[in-house]
Amino acid sequence: MKDPSYKRHLAKTVTWRIVGTVDTILLSWIITGSVFTGLKIGIIEVITKMILYFFHERIWFKINLSKNGKMLASRKRHLAKTVTWRGLGTLDTMLISWIISGSPFIGVKIGVAEFITKMILYYIHERVWYRMDYGLTKRH
Repeated sequence: MKDPSYKRHLAKTVTWRIVGTVDTILLSWIITGSVFTGLKIGIIEVITKMILYFFHERIWFKINLSKNGKMLASRKRHLAKTVTWRGLGTLDTMLISWIISGSPFIGVKIGVAEFITKMILYYIHERVWYRMDYGLTKRH
């Protein structure tokens, strides 16, 4: 029997990438002053981030953070997922922004801005998906 959680993780990957890409494009445009640079960074991130996010989801799905038989509270788990994802995502953004702009300082500026905005957006995204049962046979 095929694991239905793959559909869920793929759907979460796509919805998060839409939110994340729009945020990246807007921040990159504001920081560099060039909509073209913002679009280039955003388009490259669509590919890199979808791959990274899918594997991040699969790893977290398999992690059992129970203590004395009780699962870690959903809000704490989502906060931990938010922090690990944002660290990985920020490094990816900084590297791509540096390569595209040619400036490590631009990469750091975009990375720092995204660190803040995306932590908030990702947490909201996790909470919305937590309320849905799509692709789940049981809750973890």
